[in-house]
Amino acid sequence: MNFRCLSAILGAAACLSLSSCSNSSVISLDYVPQAGRMLRGAPEFVAGEFKDKRGEQAQTLGHVRLPIGPSVDTIQTRLPVSEVVRNCFAYALEARGMLATDVKGRFILTGEIQDLRAQLLVHPYGYARIRVNVVEAMSGRVIFTRVYEGERQSNAYRPGSGSPVPILRDLTSRALQDAVDRALDDPSMRQQTGAHADDRPRYTPGML
Repeated sequence: MNFRCLSAILGAAACLSLSSCSNSSVISLDYVPQAGRMLRGAPEFVAGEFKDKRGEQAQTLGHVRLPIGPSVDTIQTRLPVSEVVRNCFAYALEARGMLATDVKGRFILTGEIQDLRAQLLVHPYGYARIRVNVVEAMSGRVIFTRVYEGERQSNAYRPGSGSPVPILRDLTSRALQDAVDRALDDPSMRQQTGAHADDRPRYTPGML
């Protein structure tokens, strides 16, 4: 099953979930490489552990609420958020030719998920804030650390216009991708690690 087909099925399932007053919608986020906007690099990195520090359940992204009253839907990820973020970094590294071809890379990306959420009060909104550490594999020394953010918001949601879940999925996907792309393309990180370009082919879009 291809990516577009899977996205359509997930979107339809989310709509049915909300319309039937279900209290939970399960979504998959995605990473879509931006041709011409990514800095290439050598295959020296692996994606390590990203600890979930959000204070939420492992697979909870957020809630759909009306302006007054309790939440009417809970947005959850198919995988734990820690795995979603790790996968996103792995896809992003592969897209840049930076993912190590063997088990051990020269550098390991680790970090903390300080925030990753989808929410709806008036405007559908997605937000990500992640601390990224670059660890030297041989020594275990952290040689670079910084917090990166991504934020996306759409126009006000009109009740009765359909399920907001697909919109929230897309906004949260792009917010997470923005944070990850900023981390991997950060000139300070590149300078610290000596990452340089190569000519390996780019990766295709992937589900997280």
